[in-house]
Amino acid sequence: MAPSAGAVASVTPSAERPLEGVQVLILGGIGPVPFAGFVLADLGATVTRLERPGADNGEASHNILWRDQPGTPANLKDPADLDRVRTMLTEADIVLEGFRPGVAERLGLGPADAQALNPAVVYGRMTGWGQDGPMAMAAGHDINYIALSGALEPIAGTDGTPVPPLNMLGDFAGGSMYLVSGVLSGLYRAQLTGEGCVVDAAIVDGAAHLTGMLHSMRKSGTWDSGRGKNLLDGGAPFYRVYETADGKYMSVGPLEPKFYAALVDTLGLTEELAGVDQNDETHWPATRERFAQVFRTKTRDEWVAAFDGVDACAAPVIAPDEVLGEPHLAARGTYVEVDGHIEPAPAPRIAPLPHEGVQP
Repeated sequence: MAPSAGAVASVTPSAERPLEGVQVLILGGIGPVPFAGFVLADLGATVTRLERPGADNGEASHNILWRDQPGTPANLKDPADLDRVRTMLTEADIVLEGFRPGVAERLGLGPADAQALNPAVVYGRMTGWGQDGPMAMAAGHDINYIALSGALEPIAGTDGTPVPPLNMLGDFAGGSMYLVSGVLSGLYRAQLTGEGCVVDAAIVDGAAHLTGMLHSMRKSGTWDSGRGKNLLDGGAPFYRVYETADGKYMSVGPLEPKFYAALVDTLGLTEELAGVDQNDETHWPATRERFAQVFRTKTRDEWVAAFDGVDACAAPVIAPDEVLGEPHLAARGTYVEVDGHIEPAPAPRIAPLPHEGVQP
């Protein structure tokens, strides 16, 4: 049942799909906007996206992100199509748009236009630089936004050069997930007050927000200004990735002493490193090299077997084409195979509270 005037539809949502009955309209946008729709659809919302007639609309790179989000052709420069979209606005609880600042307004589909049609609508805007500021109209992509925000500089490769973490940190973590949290907060407020709001989700802002712990460590003096010299950037020998004999990799991260001791013991270095303080940074370079030497003596799968049942915070680095065969991921159904292709299952998992006397 479609809701009227922005009110959430009269559908009783299940615990597994808490957004059932929520109507989401995507006006346009690539990257983080599709991912936001992906998350909302997985949580049960009905998501409809507008498609430009004749365009590929990102089908090649976004087809999984468009999961459960039917597209409807709409030429936003055609008056008849614009009228149809305005009607859709009156029925939406949430609107998402990813245009450059001012584009939606010129089309007559900006926040003020939407609010006039539907006072309770939550209008989510996704940009890289934000709706204002000296760079608001500049072109950019994930790598640029995280670079300017201070999130990229600490992430360095072996030669010290900053390495972009694909487009996950900016587009999806700093962009999509902040857009989702913003519009869901706005939806809650709209349900309480009947008043919608505008969510200005800028990737540069979200990526900066994600650096909160980094700046806490800088403030406390536990973060060095040099890349690759710190606890979480690969400087610590116990928080990094090591190559194995078969050219694959193991990750280790035993920050706590008891887990570190288990790592050292499994590597056969307990006696050799006796008396070496885990957190003494003067020993880190030598310990890193020693760990690297030992990890190169076995294959990745041999190390997986060696660490089986050991609480050493060690895990194999799994490639995208291996995920279906990884035992833990397989047991949880973290990935699924659809039409011969791999895609992630919905997350997070939501379930009803257990009834009294029933174990979760």
